[in-house]
Amino acid sequence: MGKALKRAGLALAGAALVVGGLRWALSSEPRYASWEKPRYQDFKHRVLILGGGFAGYNAAKNICEKTKNRDDVGVMLIARDNYLTFWPMVPGVVSSDVGARNIAQPLRRTLIHLGASFRRAEVESVDFENKVVRADGHEFPYDELVLALGAQPSFFGIPGVEEHAIPMRGITDAVKIRDRVIERFEQATLESGEVDESSLTFVVIGAGATGVETAAQLHVLIHEVLGPEYPSISPHRFRIFLVDALPHILPELDLGLRRVARGQLAAREIEVLTNTLAEEVTENCVRFKDGSQISSENVIWTAGSRPNSKLDDIGIPQVEKTRGAKVDEYFRVEDYDHVWAIGDNATIPDGDGGFVPPNAQAAVKEGVALAHNLLARIDGDSLKPFKYRSRGQLIDLGSQFAVNDALGVKFSGFLAALFWRGYYVSQLDSPQNRLRQIIDWLLELISRPTIAQIRGSSAE
Repeated sequence: MGKALKRAGLALAGAALVVGGLRWALSSEPRYASWEKPRYQDFKHRVLILGGGFAGYNAAKNICEKTKNRDDVGVMLIARDNYLTFWPMVPGVVSSDVGARNIAQPLRRTLIHLGASFRRAEVESVDFENKVVRADGHEFPYDELVLALGAQPSFFGIPGVEEHAIPMRGITDAVKIRDRVIERFEQATLESGEVDESSLTFVVIGAGATGVETAAQLHVLIHEVLGPEYPSISPHRFRIFLVDALPHILPELDLGLRRVARGQLAAREIEVLTNTLAEEVTENCVRFKDGSQISSENVIWTAGSRPNSKLDDIGIPQVEKTRGAKVDEYFRVEDYDHVWAIGDNATIPDGDGGFVPPNAQAAVKEGVALAHNLLARIDGDSLKPFKYRSRGQLIDLGSQFAVNDALGVKFSGFLAALFWRGYYVSQLDSPQNRLRQIIDWLLELISRPTIAQIRGSSAE
């Protein structure tokens, strides 16, 4: 009964947060009626944004909102996918605590409503002299270009990682991990439990926020969701390792919260190995620098990322250490006029001698600040240097437990999990996505999540 009440609290707390979004969906008017929207090419100032992640989307959104009463600025966003991945909730897809479609927020619908144009295409090249971007064989002119191409996994030259590990890059990979667990349960059942232990061992490499949450959600999936459906297979036969080269997990959190998180992982039989550097990954084994190894056919890579390699192709100057686009405190790319860069593909000075961290929280703020500076440049006004201050970190460990640092307030447990759900569901930009996710959480009061492996599919 207590568990049901906790779940009810988690779901109902978010319900009120949907109201504002529904009001927006019902009452707001698009910037242009469908018959009066000018073509992107016809605007006096054409802003072309490459990338549909948090940085690119928020830049487009804020530019449109700031120019809704003027007709001289047109915005187009080009992205490889036609949806925005809400990254903070991606690990929850592994256990189906979070619905994949609920955190894939449609870009086209929102951008068209705001008055922007959208094209789903792969960027091929940029002609900076003639101010033209080529994507999927088509040319797109610009007056102001914003690079927000995001990041990609970095394997640090470790042999076998790219071939044998599942990199945690987004929703598709979270579904792939979930399907892998289902496949292992089915394999063990079919073979009457006579399977090699390496088939039932999962190794998550990288103990930052994504790695810790992924390991926790693997435990939820195995023990709470799938375990009861496979009574002939003990979920305790599955082993989960969390490995990192650093001396501690969650380096972004303070020592106290790290200890709480590690204690929770230990209580769930997740084996944490720190100061352990991977040397090679094979199809059935992970070898480490110290000579030890773990037999596993299921390796998940969350250990690092690097700015999009497309920057190399288009010749953007980069900071040598990070490989991110070299920009000033206003987001202007060094030596390139009318070119800006934000998000994970940029190395942005933080004003204190360091750089802004490449995370979703920073990317959102960068999109807002970029909109101000870009329009200030168009209008001949002064630009404002970007100042980033973190609001903290929220880490979900599943099973109604989280560890949070919110605006300097540190707390953990059920209250933290309630806050995690309420805050992140409120940040989903689509009112429909918010409502669907809350309904899914309500349905968990009476049943476990419905999970099926749809072969050949990469989404729910």
